[in-house]
Amino acid sequence: MFSQRQKDILVGLLLGDGSLEFDKCKASRLQVKQAEEKKEYVLWLYQCFSEVVKTSPKQRMDTKQWYFGTRYTKEFEKFRKLFYLGRKRILPSIINDLILSSLTIAIWYMDDGRLDYRAKSHYAYIISTDSFSVAEVQKLQSILLKKFFVPSTMHMSLCRGKRYPKIYIGKDGRDNFLKIILPHILECFYYKIPPFARKITLTPQRLHAEPQSILRLGDDIVRSSQRCE
Repeated sequence: MFSQRQKDILVGLLLGDGSLEFDKCKASRLQVKQAEEKKEYVLWLYQCFSEVVKTSPKQRMDTKQWYFGTRYTKEFEKFRKLFYLGRKRILPSIINDLILSSLTIAIWYMDDGRLDYRAKSHYAYIISTDSFSVAEVQKLQSILLKKFFVPSTMHMSLCRGKRYPKIYIGKDGRDNFLKIILPHILECFYYKIPPFARKITLTPQRLHAEPQSILRLGDDIVRSSQRCE
């Protein structure tokens, strides 16, 4: 059985770039692939699921990608049935019961998010949700708002003649969103957070032990927000 932390991580991955492969019998496995500059992320995920991995992460010589795959297990298959309809990725009907942790949101953002930043004028966060329908994205927006107090809007981006929904977190939600994801952001993803936040080292332990650091962080973000948009 997976721990709650492993479940939180897996849900974040399945909202983002993670994929589950079915053995066409009764079990599935997790596959992780990332570019060379994301090696830190691959090694971190490997540590999280190491008890169900036979071979440690390796690097392809041609693409330089780092990768690993887990063993096929019934536990992964449970999640595949929730997130897949055939080969199509879907949002589970019980998604509200699956997104329980800020860690899930941070992994989702590290996988599929990007920072829209212009010094001294603007910053926002964008999460690509191309795999999901408009109605599914609206459910995710509702969870961000109700559970994490992060309001957002939906933007429809054009790609190859088709419109895809994306979640846009602007000035009304970006401060709370940063507080939520920052303790979990790995260094290889620092380019996805504003420069002023990259100078702040924040861990879950400090979040618990030093509440004043959060207040100072919040003050810094508010001051920055007042200069933006």
